[in-house]
Amino acid sequence: MTRTEQDTAALAGPREWLGLVVLVIPTLLVAMDLTSLFLALPRISTDLGASGAEQLWISDGYGFLVAGFVITMGTLGDRVGRRLLLIGGAAFAALSIVGAYSVNPEMLILTRALLGIAGATLMPSTLALITNMFRDGAQRGRAIAIWATCQFTGGAAGPVLAGTLLQHFWWGSVFLIAVPAMAVLLVAGPIVLPEFRTPSRGRLDPVSVALSLAAVLPVVYGLKQLAVDGSRGALVPVAAMVAGVVFGVVFVRRQLTLETPLLDLRLLSNRPFTAVLIGLVFAGVAMAGTGLAVTQYLQGVLDHSPFMSALLMAPMGLGVAVGTMTAPALAGRVRPATAIAGGLAVSVVGCLLLALVDGTGGLPLLIAGITVLALGTGPLFALGTGLVIGSVPPERAGAAASMSETSNYLGGSLGLGVLGAVGAAIYHSRMADVDAPAAARQTLAGADAAARGLPADRATELLHSANGAFTGALNITGGIAAVLFGIVAVLVATMRSTGRPEQAAGPAEAELASAP
Repeated sequence: MTRTEQDTAALAGPREWLGLVVLVIPTLLVAMDLTSLFLALPRISTDLGASGAEQLWISDGYGFLVAGFVITMGTLGDRVGRRLLLIGGAAFAALSIVGAYSVNPEMLILTRALLGIAGATLMPSTLALITNMFRDGAQRGRAIAIWATCQFTGGAAGPVLAGTLLQHFWWGSVFLIAVPAMAVLLVAGPIVLPEFRTPSRGRLDPVSVALSLAAVLPVVYGLKQLAVDGSRGALVPVAAMVAGVVFGVVFVRRQLTLETPLLDLRLLSNRPFTAVLIGLVFAGVAMAGTGLAVTQYLQGVLDHSPFMSALLMAPMGLGVAVGTMTAPALAGRVRPATAIAGGLAVSVVGCLLLALVDGTGGLPLLIAGITVLALGTGPLFALGTGLVIGSVPPERAGAAASMSETSNYLGGSLGLGVLGAVGAAIYHSRMADVDAPAAARQTLAGADAAARGLPADRATELLHSANGAFTGALNITGGIAAVLFGIVAVLVATMRSTGRPEQAAGPAEAELASAP
């Protein structure tokens, strides 16, 4: 067979592109499930009598378990193959029905946790299948760009869709949207999706599975609790994070001694691969931290409803979508490292726009900032994810995908925890000398509640001080995010492979390391 014939044989056909359409369904749903429940929480609290702590577990339990199990499920998917995706899809549909008709908070918390485990089977499986279906580098790049677009668009569309459903139906409708979508996956999947699995599977190490959970779950829990409570009651979250780090060290040591590790950490010895993972973590920190601050600004300072705030945040998801979809074309003109670094430089500009938002008239600048910020991350999410997946043989794509997804989840949790705590500390320091109740000096919501019991002139003065303090916190958060994006841009732009490209783990890695 000639080289031209080999290239033609490697090209994906209509079946593979139809399979991609099927694969974006679980991608959309997992991303939407992370965000769509936020607007439904007040109704759930009323109907089921959920306390504040129970509401926290209802909203966060899903993300906790996705983050905890994605490493295990990525490696298991390489061993089991396509069946894991179909089993996960069936479980996701069944649990969605159970969640929609939960009769008490405990039942819903348990269901959300099980949904997280089912969701963890879907994301790495879809990326592994894309790698096996699209062997041509250019086609794989476009397919991953479409996948990334659906992932981040789903996250942005979740609250908007939930708000629309809640206007016409009960809170359980937010769960039921997954059922017909998963039915399509279960019917069409066996027809259009190929089977794949690692030829030499090896044994799944249960000790490594337990250690991965013990490392990831406490860290994510601690970060989220710090984001909610700040410095108050920080002992338990900090202790949980320390325990997670200790278990993480044990996990790493064990992986380096196993012949078939749960997570192949030797991939981290290649600098471009590691640079992209660091970039995904930092981008997650910046986007989650600024997203949290912007959402609070829209509702607290500008007094928009949750649904309107979700609509105003939609440009952030659209910005990522445009950035990811145009990334493959951009990579055709410049080397991927340049495209990623250039995109992150654009994100720096978006963050600086957030740093310039001033008072209650800053909505246009705010929307421009989050749109430009998100647009610049597109090449990182599309081309960077393609690098991570392309750096390993196709039969190990699930494990590589789990590393990419873990970086995303860890970055998001760090953003909520660290930048959320920084924003809270800035607000508290700027309100320290304001004559107001303690609750008003702690949070913007506390200031709003305190103002309702004050005379009109004092209420206006308090809200003016609180809005100014929170706007200052938003500005500094934007500045910190700009620094993070700038660091990653320099890191990616200057990074080269530790060896010759042809000796790297895969063609995508060689492409990142190649000259323009």
